[in-house]
Amino acid sequence: MTSAERPTAYHQRLPYGERVSPAPLLGGPFFAFDGDVQVVPLAEPVLPEPPRAGEEGGAPCIACTGPGSAVIWRDDHWQLKAGIEPSGLPIVALLEPREHYRLDNLSPELLAGLGPMIQRVAGAIRRIDGVGRTHFSRFGDGSEHFHVWFFARPVGMMQLRGPLLSVWGDILPHVPDEEFRANARTVATALAEVSGQPLGVAAG
Repeated sequence: MTSAERPTAYHQRLPYGERVSPAPLLGGPFFAFDGDVQVVPLAEPVLPEPPRAGEEGGAPCIACTGPGSAVIWRDDHWQLKAGIEPSGLPIVALLEPREHYRLDNLSPELLAGLGPMIQRVAGAIRRIDGVGRTHFSRFGDGSEHFHVWFFARPVGMMQLRGPLLSVWGDILPHVPDEEFRANARTVATALAEVSGQPLGVAAG
């Protein structure tokens, strides 16, 4: 892609093919790495962007067609998944509407319920013994189906605070299966106090 084909002034000033310096992050209180850290070379923009799962021309929507074994709780409107991949955090969970929606076309009813659901899930995760905080983030680049991620930060683990908590979840020793199942039951049971029911590994 030539400089003339890069769509905005922002794109045109970036150093494609080069490694930018990681110096602004090194030594920061929440940075998970030390030593000789290299940033991968910056890739050119991909235009048009490839379709996400669930979009026309993309892979089928995983939330709508994939196995429901990761669902640990569900009510009439929402479902919570956990255990999609092993993690070094007490729990990593994914909240999504049961029907296929994007963020921009969520129904008024779901929009009105989103804030309370985030509050409920965050509170339910805090019920896990040894959890200090619940972080949540919205990433929408893999699937069109709207979803919000939740990450449990262990109490006292101040080094894990901030945006790299999910990275710590990838690199810390994975939580044993039995402990994960107990944590999933704790979260699902707490949510079921208001609505819905525990499912999958959380139902036992």
